[in-house]
Amino acid sequence: MEMESNYDRRRELRAFDDSKTDVKGLVDSGVAKIPPIFFDERYQRDFRSDSGNCKVSIPIIDFEGIDKDTVKHSKVVDRIRDACLKRGFFQVINYGIPISILEEMLDGIRRFHKQETESKKEFYTRDATRKVAYNTN
Repeated sequence: MEMESNYDRRRELRAFDDSKTDVKGLVDSGVAKIPPIFFDERYQRDFRSDSGNCKVSIPIIDFEGIDKDTVKHSKVVDRIRDACLKRGFFQVINYGIPISILEEMLDGIRRFHKQETESKKEFYTRDATRKVAYNTN
């Protein structure tokens, strides 16, 4: 995506923050294309391959036993660092949180985001000192 030379990303970000809405709010308002404020040209890549087949693997990092074995702990830290530097994301397994708790958490997140924008606005902030905060990047 090529940006116009007169595009003021900071102004657009400020306006988006001032609206105290989120991506769902944009979709609900009828936006059909991803707004330019969500693109950072420094990180854009062409993910197409010559064959048209894109094969991307997600690093899977196993946390089992890292609290009991310092060598394993160190290796896991190295794998996380490597995944962050090379991919920007990874999947963690065996971290000890029961699936039922994760499902309850996801249900709560879905309920929050399904609320009307006005209900969510009181929590929209970039103030990292607040105990409950919600915003978007």
